[in-house]
Amino acid sequence: MSIEQQLLARSEHSCELCKATANLDLHAVAPYAADSAEHCALLCTTCQQELTDPTDHNHWRCLNDSMWSTEPAVQVLAWRTLKKLSTDQTWAQDLLDMLYLEPGVQEWAEIGQAEDAADDGEILLDSNGVRLAAGDTVTIIKDLDVKGAGFTAKRGTTVKNISLNASLAGHIGGRVNGVQIQLAVQYLKKV
Repeated sequence: MSIEQQLLARSEHSCELCKATANLDLHAVAPYAADSAEHCALLCTTCQQELTDPTDHNHWRCLNDSMWSTEPAVQVLAWRTLKKLSTDQTWAQDLLDMLYLEPGVQEWAEIGQAEDAADDGEILLDSNGVRLAAGDTVTIIKDLDVKGAGFTAKRGTTVKNISLNASLAGHIGGRVNGVQIQLAVQYLKKV
């Protein structure tokens, strides 16, 4: 059975991201080639065109369903697309916050993704001196009053998928209690 036949059977003859049934084609998920069905997904033309630069935000709301696929290649594509959309789409950030990938799948998803850098090029280190990167998960090590939000970020709170483009030096961006805030790195520990 060819890879394309395997994908057609696995996807029930529909796009593995948006469920469209027309204009389907095999898509190798980087960095892998189309060498096995495990490294590929069956996608419609629209999804393939939008993958590199997602502009049709409403089209990608389909990821609410497809991100729960049991296929690692589909999970990787969903994560990468949500990551791109999360910079200006709160719904995408919310989905990204809910998405859990096994460690090996997470590594695959992050391969080739451009690392966000702090605006001034500064290297950010957590309270233990461990370098922080965009997408990392951190834990708050001290209760912190969140100015302007009216709550305290409690010690032990996990902050997933951090961003390094905070407007303040020595800070990262992250979501706590559903609110996007900036946190000082000296009060964080990388998980």
